[in-house]
Amino acid sequence: MMSDEELTQRALNLLMLFPERAQLVKTLKVRWNRRMRSAAGRAFWPDARIELNPRLNDISEDEVERTLRHELAHILVYARYGPRRQAHGAEWQLFCTQLGIPGEPATHRLALPSRKMKKHFRYTCPSCQQSFERVRKLKRRSACYECCKTFNGGVFS
Repeated sequence: MMSDEELTQRALNLLMLFPERAQLVKTLKVRWNRRMRSAAGRAFWPDARIELNPRLNDISEDEVERTLRHELAHILVYARYGPRRQAHGAEWQLFCTQLGIPGEPATHRLALPSRKMKKHFRYTCPSCQQSFERVRKLKRRSACYECCKTFNGGVFS
């Protein structure tokens, strides 16, 4: 398993051809996050931090590399275009292609453990009277997703 420093250096080496490298060379950090369960990796902006699931090492070194490139594409999108872009939009797809993972899917199909949380709260939509369950308690009255989408332009009320 590569160390955090080796992962960071690997990411910086992948950035050699990108003008954003100068901006990211001082801030980019890649580390293993032992608390990750079902996610393969995560990218954080503006601190240019990437966290990878150490269970990727049990799958393959290629999967570690692919996930590093996937998350690095997110960091490049943020560095070049700012945070107001679709997470897996056209800009991200372009960076994935340039990083050597063309056609990269937005989510993985890896054998990582998923977490099912028990939904403790049941609510009734005031519009359609459908009941829906939630993991967290709502702080105010809210309609179901379908009604919010239909009657309120997708904004939850």
